[in-house]
Amino acid sequence: MSESPDTRSLVSASSQLNLMEIDTIDDKEFDIPQVDTPPTLESILNEPEDEEEPFILEDTCLLNTENIDAHSCETSSLASSDSGDRTHLKRKRKTVELSTTVHGSVLRHSILKGISAQIVSAADKVDAGLPTAVTVSGVIVVGTSHGLALVFDLNQALRLCLGSTATGAEYGAVSALSINHDCTRLLCGFAKGHITMWDLANGKLLRTITDAHPPGTAILHVKFTDDPTLAVCNDSGGSVFELAFRRLMGMRTCESRCLFSGSKGEVCNVEPLLTAPDLKDHPITQYSLLAMASLTKILVIGLKPSLKVWMTFPYGKTDPTSVPQLAWQFVPVQKVVNPVLAFCRGDTVHFLLVKKDETGTIHVIKQRQLQLNCDIISLNWINSRTLVVMDSGEKLRVVDRPSQEELESLDVAEVQLVYNSSHFKSLATGGNVSQALALVGEKACYQSVCSYTGQMVLLGTKSAHILTLRNWRERVDCLLKQERFVEALSLAWSFHEGTAKAVLGLFGDPAKRKGVVADKMIEILFQYVERSVKKCPEHGKIQVMEQHFQDMVPVMVDYCLQLQRTDLLFNQLYTRLVENCVARGVFLESLEPYIVSERLGCVTAPVMRDLLTHLQDNNMMDSVENCLIHLDITSLDIQQVVQMCWDNQLYDAMIYVFNRGMNDYITPMEKLFQVIGPPLREGRALTDEQVVMGNKLLVYISCSLAGRAYPLGDIPEDLVSQVKNQVFEFLIRLHSAEAGQEEELYPYIRTLVHFDTPEFLNVLALTLEDFKNDKQALEYQQRIVDILLKVMVENSDFTPSQVGCLFTFLARQLAKPDNTLFVNRKLFDQVLEFLCSPDDDTRHTERQQVLLELLQVGGVIQFDEGRLLGLAEKAEFYQICEFLYEQNHLYDKILDCYLRDPLRKEEIFNYIHNLLSMPGYSSEEKHCVWEKALLHIAELVTLDPAKSADLVAMHFPEEVRPIITRLQDDHLVFQFLRCLLDQSATSREGPHPQPLLRLSPDLHELHIGLLCRFTPRQLTDFLKASQDYRLEEAVQITEQYQVHEATSYLLEKKGDSHGAFQVLLKTLKDKLGAVTSEKRSEEEGETGREEESPLQRVEGSLGDIIALCHRSSQSLNQEQRGVLWFPLLEAMMSPQKLLKGPDTRTTSEVLKELTMKVLNSMSSFIPLPAIIQRILQDPVYGKGKLAEIQGLILGMLETFNYEQTLLETTTSLLNHDLHWSLSHLRAAVSRGLHPRQDHCNICLQQYRRRQDSPDDIIIFSCGHLYHCQCLQRKGSGHAEPRLLQVWSCYKCISSQRGRGGDRVTTETGRGRSTSLAQTNVMSREAGEDGKKVFAETTLDPQQSQSWDQLRCLYRGPSRLAILSEISHCHGNEKAGLLNPSQPGTGSIFHSENFQLKLSPPPSVEE
Repeated sequence: MSESPDTRSLVSASSQLNLMEIDTIDDKEFDIPQVDTPPTLESILNEPEDEEEPFILEDTCLLNTENIDAHSCETSSLASSDSGDRTHLKRKRKTVELSTTVHGSVLRHSILKGISAQIVSAADKVDAGLPTAVTVSGVIVVGTSHGLALVFDLNQALRLCLGSTATGAEYGAVSALSINHDCTRLLCGFAKGHITMWDLANGKLLRTITDAHPPGTAILHVKFTDDPTLAVCNDSGGSVFELAFRRLMGMRTCESRCLFSGSKGEVCNVEPLLTAPDLKDHPITQYSLLAMASLTKILVIGLKPSLKVWMTFPYGKTDPTSVPQLAWQFVPVQKVVNPVLAFCRGDTVHFLLVKKDETGTIHVIKQRQLQLNCDIISLNWINSRTLVVMDSGEKLRVVDRPSQEELESLDVAEVQLVYNSSHFKSLATGGNVSQALALVGEKACYQSVCSYTGQMVLLGTKSAHILTLRNWRERVDCLLKQERFVEALSLAWSFHEGTAKAVLGLFGDPAKRKGVVADKMIEILFQYVERSVKKCPEHGKIQVMEQHFQDMVPVMVDYCLQLQRTDLLFNQLYTRLVENCVARGVFLESLEPYIVSERLGCVTAPVMRDLLTHLQDNNMMDSVENCLIHLDITSLDIQQVVQMCWDNQLYDAMIYVFNRGMNDYITPMEKLFQVIGPPLREGRALTDEQVVMGNKLLVYISCSLAGRAYPLGDIPEDLVSQVKNQVFEFLIRLHSAEAGQEEELYPYIRTLVHFDTPEFLNVLALTLEDFKNDKQALEYQQRIVDILLKVMVENSDFTPSQVGCLFTFLARQLAKPDNTLFVNRKLFDQVLEFLCSPDDDTRHTERQQVLLELLQVGGVIQFDEGRLLGLAEKAEFYQICEFLYEQNHLYDKILDCYLRDPLRKEEIFNYIHNLLSMPGYSSEEKHCVWEKALLHIAELVTLDPAKSADLVAMHFPEEVRPIITRLQDDHLVFQFLRCLLDQSATSREGPHPQPLLRLSPDLHELHIGLLCRFTPRQLTDFLKASQDYRLEEAVQITEQYQVHEATSYLLEKKGDSHGAFQVLLKTLKDKLGAVTSEKRSEEEGETGREEESPLQRVEGSLGDIIALCHRSSQSLNQEQRGVLWFPLLEAMMSPQKLLKGPDTRTTSEVLKELTMKVLNSMSSFIPLPAIIQRILQDPVYGKGKLAEIQGLILGMLETFNYEQTLLETTTSLLNHDLHWSLSHLRAAVSRGLHPRQDHCNICLQQYRRRQDSPDDIIIFSCGHLYHCQCLQRKGSGHAEPRLLQVWSCYKCISSQRGRGGDRVTTETGRGRSTSLAQTNVMSREAGEDGKKVFAETTLDPQQSQSWDQLRCLYRGPSRLAILSEISHCHGNEKAGLLNPSQPGTGSIFHSENFQLKLSPPPSVEE
């Protein structure tokens, strides 16, 4: 912390309004709606204070705080007797770090040592007490807790001590101070409500005011206005008074007028608008503005010429402990200086601009607000652009208002700030203040922080402090003292560019300012380079030293270039750094990005040589090339540089050196041709390096012919024409400079064509576009074209693609209207014959594609179409034929091209569909294509039946039958019909239904017959999905082809279940016969291998017939069921007698399992005795020992026992549940009722009004008690059909109606509108005991229904549901109950784990 000398003046030049900053104000932030009709004072006084809806003006410019990094801070300042409760300082508050640039130290914090020493001395020697208030003007005045006012001059010398401890005991502590504008009068407010006025010239007491405001309230604020005879005061009752000082007949008087009554809202801060001497003539000053801050709103009023409210602005929802703040400042806005009021409560600072327009109307305009993540307890302007706020953690924040950027934060907890809490609580007068005002006073420090002419004074418990803005040099020097050179340079550059905030000490025009700052930056750079050399680590790894200089040297280079001081950079800084080899290398490498970005275009020769040497030594050849092509290399050894570039393959740099260093544009091409020419002439493949060189050569030629320099920039204008002619002459040379005897003519053009024909022709095409009006260039181009034709047409070394590229290029140029090239048409004929040669089958696709491109760019006009079509058909160039047919609108012939082209056959369907669907074709053309497609329909179906079906359904729906007639092959018809029917089903079921193709029933029956022939297994699925066939005909077809499963399905669908059964039964018998015959054939060794065994086929067929019997048995009587099931059982049992011997044991077991499956299935429909009788009559089971049928009998008996046990258990459980429900119902109905009160809830009298009165009493289950007569009068009863009176609780019904409107009392389940059991109690004398007699207990239908619902709620899971689940779970076990193969384990009763899983009855709370 720096100390200010005792001679330092508190008034600095920074207090003057800097009108030079007017142009930098952002006008956009002030485009906010204005308030034209301010409210009256009377309306404000009568407005309720508890409004919650905030006053919001549209504000489009809001502070963006999304990326704010907030952190918490703590402070612990000491409290004094007059500082109030400081426990709020323990709360952690978030701070805002908005700064993204360097601002340095903006504020200078100094202790006023002289004043601080005298405060402590006065407290010790004269019992002045602790400081409580401070104010600053031409003097500094400090008030104390014992009623003294100490007046210091600007040199911190004590001039006056006003008051005495005796008056302090009477008046209390000094709670407020104010000095008038000419520093002649001082107003002192006291904690017990007194106000005194002093003459600061001689220390004389002029006035003692005791009746300016209600007694018993402390003075919170007292403020002079611009008028020395007018002041305002604010007391702890929240009222504001105007004090008018008069002097009549030698008597000094004071007249008080109430401006705002605390009964309508407590004001806790006032701030009059004070005007600087140079703004006395401002039009706003005549109104004597006053801002008042209550606990809910801000008011701006004018005291002159008459009292008027100009604006109110509510805070909205805020923290009740937040302190309202007000601060006025004259701010230049749009080249006009107007007052701005800053106010806040909490963390948001609002701004109101007050201005007067040309018509004399006053406008108060809300501006962009400032959002800070902290609780503000002090708000002050330090100049017209800068605010200083203090948060509840005693941290000062300097904020630039236009940019809303926080410049600096400073912790002032060590000041031990004085708080005014005791005055806000009015402890000196008994603490008679509201709780809200006392809560605000916890953090009030209005009288211990004040600002004057750009300075701030803070009053601590034992010291006084001053904060002033540093000038720009001080801010830079502060960073230099901390050796923060990079930040110092950044800050200085912001001063240089005019982007710095809170600038002080820079005067003059912008050029002069920049010169002053630039000199300072050069000084810093010299210091920085010295420090970088001296502080270099001498020991350790070389990487540490490199990192040291990489952190510093690029910064020096950057700022030297920004200042445009390359002389300083190369002559002085480089000379100092070159002493260290590491620093030298880092310096040279840091130049590259500036050279590449062209920020550094000229480098001195020594530095240039050092740079190239360093980069080459470190093998950084890419960097060498990047630097060379961006620098002036005339000062270098050209030959040495060229050799270095060639050796290291830096072709761009080599070309650049030749072009710029020697104005030679031909030699680079010769060097590159020497590398790529020989391998191309010899037919060898090029290496990757040679391909790169060839590409660079093409780009270089293109740039040179277009007047552009390679690799960047432009050729000088005076050389453009010369360079272009030199390049053309070079390309059309007959021989190269070092030509051998076997070298062919025009080697350079040959080389380029062999290297990349399309790209070379693109280069020529670009030159044709660029030089349309240059006759000499056009002559060169014609010459190159003639050479190309001579070289490529007469030579067989070129591929069809290369030749085609040339003629495509020529056709494209000849088709242009401004074409100047001439080409012999016979050459096109030669090319056509070459491409359509039928003897050459190689490169067929390539030759066709080349010819197609040639025709598409306009080459068709160069050929005879008839001859071209003939050659194309002979060469099988079907795409060429299509191109020619399409030009002549012969679309039907294009179908032949597709059908004959093996590569494009599949595309014919899309072509036909598009042509028949899309507009743009005539009806005759479409009809020709339609007929042609119908003619070739057999080929189309053979090609793709599915696409053919789609095409027919869309465009040939009426031709389905003729098409089928044309298809000779039955299998082809089958595929076509299947796809057609699938397409119809898809269009019917899709999300976007298409027009359906409805086929006639005979076509469906034709398809059924084809299915029987080709895929009989899919027939049943088709019959189930389709509904468009006739049953009789379908049955005949399936019978003809003996597809029994389909026949059965059709008969069942027809209603002939018995016929379907007979078909399936016959099928089953045939398969059973196959099983027995297979066994016999196995004995003969003739068994075959099939995918599905006979037993599996029997099992599948049996499943179908059982399913049929199940479906049919539902609607049949007992006799008809036997007709179905018994033949099936006999069919299964009869083959078993044919299986004898040990080899048939497995088959026999399987057949018995299948027989048991039949028995289990039929037991649901056929009585068990009938089944047993049929089994015993069967020869297989009727003879022999009983053991053979023991398993069958036991299985059937166990099934019967299980079902009987299940039935008995279910009956028992249901009876138990019924008994339990009825017993609990009886208990609930007969339960006694306990009333809540012993009086009627309607008449409020005792339920026995007279001992001899036999009143009927009605008690409800809700506990309410009524007289029967009272309920009848209220209409809470109604008669039921059974002549029973039904009552409803009047009180419960009323409360329900109040909550939800009128509800019908008969609605069930609605609270307690009806009683569970109504008891009619007769209160009568019955001897001495007087017992109540229960007359009757009944349940009406509504109560019965309610009880049923209650019983359902309390009842557990359904027992029947549990048993059903058990039987379902044991379904698989039941299927095996009758298994004769395991007679000992088939019974569930033989298992130890068998149990019925039943839940106990649920418990009900009584």
